[in-house]
Amino acid sequence: MSADPMPVTAPATPWLSIVGIGEDGVAGLGENARNMIAGAQTVFGGKRHLELAASLIAGEARAWPSPFDQAVAAVMALRGGSVCVLASGDPMFYGVGATLARHVPAAEMWIVPAPSAFSLAAARLGWAQQAATCVSLHGRPLALLRPHLQPGRKLLVLTSDADGPTAIAQMITRLGFGPSRFTVLEALGGARERIAETTAAAFQPREIDPLNLIAIEVDATPDARAMPLAPGLPDDWFEHDGQITKRTVRAATISALAPSHGELLWDIGAGSGSISIEWMLRDPSLRAIAVERDAERAARVGRNAEALGVPGLEIVAGEAPAALAALPEPDAIFIGGGCDAAVLDTALARLKPGGRLVVNAVTLETEALLLATHQDHGGDLLRLAVAHASPVGSLTGWRPAMPVTQWSWSKP
Repeated sequence: MSADPMPVTAPATPWLSIVGIGEDGVAGLGENARNMIAGAQTVFGGKRHLELAASLIAGEARAWPSPFDQAVAAVMALRGGSVCVLASGDPMFYGVGATLARHVPAAEMWIVPAPSAFSLAAARLGWAQQAATCVSLHGRPLALLRPHLQPGRKLLVLTSDADGPTAIAQMITRLGFGPSRFTVLEALGGARERIAETTAAAFQPREIDPLNLIAIEVDATPDARAMPLAPGLPDDWFEHDGQITKRTVRAATISALAPSHGELLWDIGAGSGSISIEWMLRDPSLRAIAVERDAERAARVGRNAEALGVPGLEIVAGEAPAALAALPEPDAIFIGGGCDAAVLDTALARLKPGGRLVVNAVTLETEALLLATHQDHGGDLLRLAVAHASPVGSLTGWRPAMPVTQWSWSKP
């Protein structure tokens, strides 16, 4: 008996075209792109885009609504018609195309990219684009640049406006990266194109085209704090009041939490936020929620997250387990402070199947709770004892830190 044939789904007819357009306007468009613009009943775009393509637009030209959040609804309201969206450069690289693709099936769209600002910058500089790190700070916090500041790294950074280059130069100089080669590339691909090179420390504020991108060849002063790729940042990089998972234990804890792409961590009893911050630094796709009952510490977590380049860390000021009730289910949980039976039971119940739970204990009471839980649920128990060499009179001896009992468990 033969197997039933696989069902065949007829492809949807594309009703939405998304056309990338550069500063050279219509002259830089291919025939397909021109036809899409000319044949559309409605053409959406920013004011600048609509002006660049004005000679081709036969239908209704509609500037993006303000706020932009309403843009997707405006496009979707015309679904089934003939709609064209104009975008800067490559619509799928930090562009409106990526936003619309979350709502429109690929089969219903036809996308024609133009060179992105990143590719144009790499071409002007003679850089291999795959060897550079592309960062968009367009409408995003400058702090996101912090983890990328490593000597020898090449960065292409898209800014939001004319003030972006000055803000970036001042920030990286303050952090000790003033010697970095700093190139401002303005209005690439158009008649206003201009490229100027200096260092971050020597950069002087001037009138800059709002359409700009910064190329940074990272260099550092001897006292700069370059962000390492491994977990275990120095303790003094964090603002804290003593409630911090120390560097060596923190590195072991991140290893036990085993972050994987796109996962969410609950950091319960966050203290300084060191665990959730280091979790998020492992990959831009990672998310974390830091739960801290002390308001002053919760504010401190926010400052640390901003200073160390993960401003997206979510902070919940409240006491577990009550503060956990409305949170989305996590892929991993760390409990470093305030662990009791109620908090642990909630963590066990709310953790996603296949998720990891790690608890660090320094008190005998919490250790006893972990021993009993290990007996009931299994998992791994680890004793971490760290000692540092320090002066003993004119000599040197070992000064031990408080030992940490760590229980880690994967939910079936």
